Amino acid sequence: MGRKKRNAAQLDELVKLAAIPDDQIDTADIPEAPAENWIHARRGELYRPLKQPVTIRLDADVLTWFKEHAASGSYQTEINRVLRRHVATEEKRRA
Repeated sequence: MGRKKRNAAQLDELVKLAAIPDDQIDTADIPEAPAENWIHARRGELYRPLKQPVTIRLDADVLTWFKEHAASGSYQTEINRVLRRHVATEEKRRA
């Protein structure tokens, strides 16, 4: 299934809309999503963040704990998950 072609008027309208600053967009008619809507939310299954190999020095006992407790030996994935959760918590706290 291909993308729908847009005519010149539609493209002009999109350019004008994109130029409007976010703080000038009236969203008063859009209801706020209740917090309970997000309880079971998760990233899209097609989301693949870029991975970057790094060398990091961890305390031996911390590394051993992750190796022993990570599902199916994926301790690096578990460390990344814990760090991602920490980053999200800090971002919320600082906002």
